[in-house]
Amino acid sequence: MLKKRLIGVVVVKGGWAVQSFGYRRYLPLGKPECLVENLDRWGADEIFVLNIDRSTDNIGPDFELLKKLGRLGLDTPLIYGGGIRSLDDGLKVIRLGADRLVVDALMHDDEKIIRSLSQKLGMQAVIGSMPVSMRDQKMDWLDYRSNTSVTVPNSIIKSLNSGIVSELLVIDWQNEGFPNSFNQNLLAGFSGLLNTPLIVFGGLSDPEQMRKLLLQPNIAGVAVGNFLSYEEHAIQNLKNQLKGMPLRLPTYQS
Repeated sequence: MLKKRLIGVVVVKGGWAVQSFGYRRYLPLGKPECLVENLDRWGADEIFVLNIDRSTDNIGPDFELLKKLGRLGLDTPLIYGGGIRSLDDGLKVIRLGADRLVVDALMHDDEKIIRSLSQKLGMQAVIGSMPVSMRDQKMDWLDYRSNTSVTVPNSIIKSLNSGIVSELLVIDWQNEGFPNSFNQNLLAGFSGLLNTPLIVFGGLSDPEQMRKLLLQPNIAGVAVGNFLSYEEHAIQNLKNQLKGMPLRLPTYQS
């Protein structure tokens, strides 16, 4: 795996790829498989398909979408998140072609299932996810199913330090979708993590901010969603502006 990664994110809601703004407002983009295929052709280091309504509706992962993506013959590693409720769900996600999976609701609900997934699949295949925000100089952790937040408990940092996942996806959910707005103060809340690299997502559009983040030793990747849809060759342009970072080279396949 590359030391640092620029990860293309495809947010899916109701079966369609969407632009998301703080997980409150959505604009349609089209079929998820079309966006995934483009990211694969154009040189994303990983592709993350984030299905945001599968857990809120308690309907499990979108296996039909995974089957469609599996038929594309992707060269780029695929990450899937959304609706994973059990060991069986996670195993099927991998069997259908995802290289790695993201758990979010399970971080709130059942650490034992996460440990089982890591033991069965190998810890490298499991990524934790925490949508967080700042309030009164304290970090809150969002449970998007109930739209409620709690102060990040010390117990979750302890669990992460024990090695339940390979990486942690830190989502600035309030600024997600808004340009150049990622709140770097959120990272201070994870200073107690010893061996769990971070992936950062939400409001990242400026190459210089991405460069500064990628230079931090505990950050393994930056994830970008909406801003890859605004202009032609967006991911190639970002990579060209991030020269010097150990990233996969951009490609310009038609």
